[in-house]
Amino acid sequence: MSRRSRNLLIGLLLAVGLPIFGLACLSFFSRKPERLGVVNGRLADCPASPNCVCSQASDLEHRIEPFRFEGSSAEALARLQSVVAAMSGARLVTADERYLHVEFTSRLFRFVDDAEFSIEPGTRTIQVRSASRAGRSDLGVNRQRLEEIRRRFDETRNLRSDS
Repeated sequence: MSRRSRNLLIGLLLAVGLPIFGLACLSFFSRKPERLGVVNGRLADCPASPNCVCSQASDLEHRIEPFRFEGSSAEALARLQSVVAAMSGARLVTADERYLHVEFTSRLFRFVDDAEFSIEPGTRTIQVRSASRAGRSDLGVNRQRLEEIRRRFDETRNLRSDS
């Protein structure tokens, strides 16, 4: 192998390897946020970065519609838990009669996103929030995931009403 070919190969390996190493480090050193859960009836606000969506956000960049449900909040919670449990990379962290916290871990770099669901029985609404622990952009993954959960949640309602 010529010196030029070897240098080109080393340069290529560095150009590809360093960003991959950096992403792996970013994932490894990311930590669970201190502020999760419902405080005074609200989920945490999204940070300024675009890697978070929340149904209680006031700005359009972070805003997503809450989920709606019929029937009891216990039935809605059971359906939601079933939907989330069937999803790839999901790990249920916290569950009570009105709140779920689920961690979603990506396959490739093992990035963790925190998804939260707060059930409001009086309005038959589920407030939702999903945020990445690391990085600035998530390429829309958190929004897409919540919309997929909404779709599956609504499908399970339709399946139950067809029975």
